[in-house]
Formats: sequence, structure tokens, C-alpha cells
Amino acid sequence: MSEKTKTEEIGKRILRLLDEEPEVSVRLIAQDLGVSKDNRTELRSIQRALRSLVEKNQIRPKGAGRSRVYILGPSVEVPGAAETREASKRESSFAAFDLSPESSHVLNYVSQDLSARTPVGYNQDFLRSYEPNKTYYLSAAERERLLTVGRVEAIERPAGTYARNILDRLLIDLSWNSSRLEGNTYSLLETKRLIELGETAVGKDASEAQMILNHKAAIEYIVETAEEESISSHEICSIHALLSENLLGDPAASGRLRSIAVGVSGTAYIPLDNPHILRECFDLFVEKLNLITDPFERSLFSIVHLSYLQAFEDVNKRTARLVANVPLTKENLRPLSFADVNQATYVSALLGVYELNNISLIRDLYIWAYRRSSQRYTAIQQAMGEPNLLKLRYRPIVQEIVRMIILEKVPGPAIVEKIRESVDASDVPASDREALFNLIEVEVISLHEGSVARFKVRPSEFQAWKAIQ
Repeated sequence: MSEKTKTEEIGKRILRLLDEEPEVSVRLIAQDLGVSKDNRTELRSIQRALRSLVEKNQIRPKGAGRSRVYILGPSVEVPGAAETREASKRESSFAAFDLSPESSHVLNYVSQDLSARTPVGYNQDFLRSYEPNKTYYLSAAERERLLTVGRVEAIERPAGTYARNILDRLLIDLSWNSSRLEGNTYSLLETKRLIELGETAVGKDASEAQMILNHKAAIEYIVETAEEESISSHEICSIHALLSENLLGDPAASGRLRSIAVGVSGTAYIPLDNPHILRECFDLFVEKLNLITDPFERSLFSIVHLSYLQAFEDVNKRTARLVANVPLTKENLRPLSFADVNQATYVSALLGVYELNNISLIRDLYIWAYRRSSQRYTAIQQAMGEPNLLKLRYRPIVQEIVRMIILEKVPGPAIVEKIRESVDASDVPASDREALFNLIEVEVISLHEGSVARFKVRPSEFQAWKAIQ
């Protein structure tokens, strides 16, 4: 194969990968191609393919140095995109949803090949026509059901009390899930060790650790400022600044509304490119956000319009997800950690907003995601059955693996790999392995002296293992 042909073939693989992921690094491309990090010849071939795609404006670099990643350029048609999207659609967790006809229509539209969808620009009337406390994305019945699931207790306490009480768990859950939706490959346990011990995972990009630590800082800021009555533009910009620290090519862009045009990969939507109108719409968004009285409506409104506006150069979806938690934190409601939300599903729901200004799919996902997130903090999980059935079915394997980790004194950095190896070596069906891996991670995270008897481990053995963590 000639060098030119090889470069073109690698370029096609990169474009297909970018149709599945929002951004890719050299490391991720090498993994997809089965190239070792020590194979300098093949790594140079990847770099040549990347340079060729950049020169053709098919991809754009983002960041610098080891943190550099690549995103799709505007209006790129990816070879095989239709087939990839159809496969993603079949695998999407929307398959478990009871979608309304309107939501099904949106899903069918955004699942089409990009070339079949009509290019659209930012529609100012979508925001301007929204009248706080008159327009509702969530019906009265939906808001009431969410309140039933989200209410912690009837007693009124200072704003942010509940979030402060569960802060350690919230930092891990929300940082992991929100980062995962951006393609971050850290596992739950690796996220826990990074947040609690500052320990980075072996073989991961520095940008992945930075993303998670930025989430931690932003969540702590949200909890610290929970008693402030309004949600100011300064607070939103501060959340963005914390989330984007050390991740943008221009450090001055952190926490500042953009003054340049941006594109969103994988969509026919073209965001605003006029800085003056952008500022006007952002201020209008903040004004309307603070007029909305229902916390869940405020939360969903934040996700919809902050994501749609693309107010910053990058890190817009992460900012929207965390701002969506601000109204819930202020009202001492359970947080929205996006537990079990599939990345492709989340993107599909946003595409409905971007290209159709239709909120039905993101509304259905929001309701589902909030209920799932609440299970992390309540006894609802015990009543739902599915997680317990998995635990019951594989109870001996769970006990065996957790016990082995303790008795063999597996050190913290090696635990994730050990769990993965043990699950893969078991006779568990491939379809259940990822869920079982996550379940065992949670069991290890939750270990304490009073629970180790379940794994036939003596307190002295547990303490010996704990001492090396």
C-alpha cells in the first residue's frame, strides 16, 4: 500500500470514529487502529492523516500539546455515517423508552444521515417566545412527579443543605457521568481515586483527568453559592471557567462569552456568529431563567437553551448540565447526575433541539434521567428490581471478586484492571459484563468495616488491604 493510500485509509477511519465520538485524540485513534504507543512509524502515519484532514478543513484541532484533540469540521460528510447512525440508534437506550409520537418523529429525523437533514441557523424566536410561568416544557403532572421523586424531606432547610450532606458522593457521580457523556474513559472507581486521592489512571490522557477535576471544582462552587437567591450571569460564566480550565486553546476564553464563530460536529445546526446578538440572547436567557418559579422547569430550560445558544467557545454541554443542577441544589432536591444516560441518546435529544427546536425528546430523556439519578440517593433503587436482579444472579461472582481484591491486597491503581480481568475471565454473558463491572466497582467503593462480612473477610484482613490504598 502506498503512503498516500495509507494516509487516505487512516483518514477515513478517523472520520468514522468522529461520527461516533465528539472528539478524538491520537491515543484514541491509535487504539482504534490497534497501534501500539511505542510504534513510532505508525504513529507518524496517524499524524500525517490528521494533518491532511486539517488542511482539507474536514477536522479541526482543539487544545495544545498532550491535551490536543480533534473535532469534525463544518459540514463534513462522514463515509459510512448512515450505517453508523442506524447502528447507534438500535443500540440507543431510547429503546427502553415509551416515546410519544412527537418524540419518535424527532428521533427518526435526527437519526438520518447528516446530508438528509436541512441546515438551520440559530432561531432567536425559540428563546424570545418562551414566557416564564406561562410556557412550560414540563406539564403540571410531570413537574409533580419529579417533585415526588426529588423531594428529600418536608422540613425546610437552608439552600444547599442536602447537596452538602451528600457532597462526597455527588462529586464522584456527577463528575463521572457528565465527563463520560463527553467521551471520557475514566471508570467510576478511577474517578473516585482521582477526586479523593489525586491519583491519575495509568494510560489515560491528562486532559481526561483535567476534565474530571474541573467538574469537581465546579460542583463545589455550585454548592458553596447555593444560598444566593438568583442564578446570575456571573455564576454561569464562573461555572464555565471552572469546567474549561486548562482545556481551551485560548485560556482567556474560559468564563467569557465567545466572540468567534463555532461549529457543532454531527449536526446541520449553525450557531450564532454575531457577538452582540449572542450577548443579548445570553442576557435574555438569564433573565427568563430567574423568572421561572418551578425548579425542574428551570433545570430543563437551562439544558435546552444553554446547549442551543453555544454561548462559549467550547464546553457548552458540560456547562448546561451543571447549571441544570443549580435550581435543584437551591431547593434541596436530589441532583441530576445523568446516571445510566447513553452518550448517543443524549446527543440525539440535543439534535432535536438544535435542528427542530423541538424539546419533546430532551424532555423525555430529562424525566427518565432524573428518576434514574434519584435512585443513587434513595431507596427507590431497591424497589425497581433490575439492579437487584443482576446482583442476585451474579452474587457468588461478585463476592468472589471483591473478596479476592481484599485478600490479595490489590493496590488502588490496579483494582479497575483486576475487576475487568476477573469479569472477562468469568462465564458471565458478554451482554451483562459491563453492568457487572459497574456493580462490582460500586461494591468496592462502598466497602467499610461493617460490610466486609458479606464477602467472608475478617476486619483485620480488610484493614490490611485498606492500609495500602
